[in-house]
Amino acid sequence: MTKEENEKRLQHLKGIVSNLPDKPGSYQFYDADNIIIYVGKAKNLKNRVSSYFHKEVDRYKTKVLVSKIWDISYTVVNSEEDALLLENNLIKKYKPKYNILLKDGKTYPSICVTKEYFPRIFNTRTINKKWGIYYGPYSHIGSMYAVLDLIKKLYKPRTCKMIITKEGVESGKYKPCLEYHLHNCDAPCIGKQSFEDYQRNIQQAQEILKGKGRDLQKMLYQDMMKAAEELRFEDAEVLKNRFLTLETYTAKSEVVSHSINDVDVFSITNDDHIAYINYIHVTNGSINQAFTFEFKKKLDEPEQEILSLGIIQIREQLKSKSKEIIVPFELETGIKDVTLTIPQRGDKKTLLDLSIMNGKQYRFDRLKQAEKLNPEQKQTRLMKELQKALKLEKMPYQIECFDNSNISGTDAVAGCVVFKGMKPSKKDYRKYNIKTVVGPNDYASMQEVVRRRYSRMIEEQSPLPDLIITDGGKGQMEVVREVVEDELNLHIPIAGLAKDSHHRTNELLFGFPPVVIGMKTDSELFHILTHIQDEVHRYAITFHRDKRSKHALHSELDDIKGIGPKSKDALIKELKTLKRIKESDIQTLTSILGSSKAQIVFNYFHKSE
Repeated sequence: MTKEENEKRLQHLKGIVSNLPDKPGSYQFYDADNIIIYVGKAKNLKNRVSSYFHKEVDRYKTKVLVSKIWDISYTVVNSEEDALLLENNLIKKYKPKYNILLKDGKTYPSICVTKEYFPRIFNTRTINKKWGIYYGPYSHIGSMYAVLDLIKKLYKPRTCKMIITKEGVESGKYKPCLEYHLHNCDAPCIGKQSFEDYQRNIQQAQEILKGKGRDLQKMLYQDMMKAAEELRFEDAEVLKNRFLTLETYTAKSEVVSHSINDVDVFSITNDDHIAYINYIHVTNGSINQAFTFEFKKKLDEPEQEILSLGIIQIREQLKSKSKEIIVPFELETGIKDVTLTIPQRGDKKTLLDLSIMNGKQYRFDRLKQAEKLNPEQKQTRLMKELQKALKLEKMPYQIECFDNSNISGTDAVAGCVVFKGMKPSKKDYRKYNIKTVVGPNDYASMQEVVRRRYSRMIEEQSPLPDLIITDGGKGQMEVVREVVEDELNLHIPIAGLAKDSHHRTNELLFGFPPVVIGMKTDSELFHILTHIQDEVHRYAITFHRDKRSKHALHSELDDIKGIGPKSKDALIKELKTLKRIKESDIQTLTSILGSSKAQIVFNYFHKSE
């Protein structure tokens, strides 16, 4: 590999790394033959993968690995623990050259609820669905034991390995063991605990294993209150203890259903010209394949058509024979002997959501990569988003925003900031001293500034803005509209950014009368709009502060004609206070300022004489 080829390779990899998300997940490194050579996990994908390409990396093995990398892919998950599980599955599937393989074949443990007459609950690394239902795997062993301890404390499932039958219980075949005498088991084997009560306990334990502890809490509380109303105080006490124990339980468990076996998951995310289809393959509840494929649109094909064709091509390319396909909506694939599932809840819905999240993340990363190469593309996208949200006739290239600043009506000022192409155009910013308004009147001040601004722009035939944003709600929008539309007969769209009770901007208003525009407050576009609001607020406040500072520093020396800043500074430096300047004789003043200026100052303070 030549030096130029290596630099091109590193540039390509650094481009991928710079666009990785700040989310947990698993990453995969590929060699020149597109073979996975390393699989890793990360709490933060961007931070972790970028660490391989730092100049200060000095480990020889890491340098060797980096020299072999030609491409990078990743899968986003919901937590660090999920990333650990996914890494484990991918290592076992692909056996990457630079990973430490698990030679003993061990996997993460799960919790088994057996299918016996009186089921047992225990942890195991061996999965055999004939024996019971499995919950897990658990990447954090401490979490698993915390769950088991909670279940043992709440429901006391039997721990003995004795084969117990209904006939054996009825005939008195069994004897209680030490666990019964230690109060760790209620001895269903000798009829001390009924079959129905034991089964109800096991069902509630399974709710905890499914992660539905909150629902179980509500049910226990209702049963406790009902028992108390019926004067069954002993039962109410037992339920109360269970409720309180469950309430204090905070251990986090990672749960994947082993009932999901050999399933394909597909989802689609659309762009203007490209559709992104994410594919996940699941075996025994574990993900062992995850890819996102790009499909260029030739016409404006519907999502159903693109996804149907994509499923056929991807399954053929990856040689998938799964008999069940999870999809987000109804499709006609034409694939024989395959069940299409559109999940609404549960583990399959969780997998579909994960697929959708990865598709969206892939699309977002591709967009960021393109916008990095062409920054104007991002500006155009944001302007189009705003145009679509507000249903404007043209893209809002020039946006202007106003804000007032005063303290009880004194030193009243206003500022206007201008954004062009979603970027601040500071040369077009303008400051205004409020001239016609007396006292604190924000609405009247706003009208004066807007009137002065656009009257002058009309007079000078300057380009008018495509959108005006007011720093305030309906009231501010209305006073601006009165000037712009009613007085000046201009047709400029007006939007408002309103704050909540905590003084945080939470709504975009538009129209006449104004209505709330549905926009996520954590979206990129909303952040740009609040940045415009923050910028005009900063600009107006700074202007107001400067004006107040000048007033605060004003002294009687400023009123003496013929005495400039240098003479004033010289007097203050030598004599320190205004009182000493007033009391100084002509000789002292002459030694500081010279005869002519000394005479001016002396005459000013000794007019009566």
